[in-house]
Amino acid sequence: MLEKLKEIIMNYVEVKEEAITPEARFMEDLGFTSFDFMSMLGEIEDEFDVEVDQQKAADIRTVGEAVEYLEQLSKEA
Repeated sequence: MLEKLKEIIMNYVEVKEEAITPEARFMEDLGFTSFDFMSMLGEIEDEFDVEVDQQKAADIRTVGEAVEYLEQLSKEA
């Protein structure tokens, strides 16, 4: 899950793959804008065939939190 998410993240911001760690924060560390983040959520929904709750997504700050949330969604699907 983390590896696939890294690929998607690199489509939106110019960072080295090794900078994308579970502790990396989307806005502060990876340079995401709110628009980038919301656009990425759309791609994640398509890629993983899940529906992201916008309220819960707004609380996601780090790559690790995103991975945990996606794993939870995948189990529910």
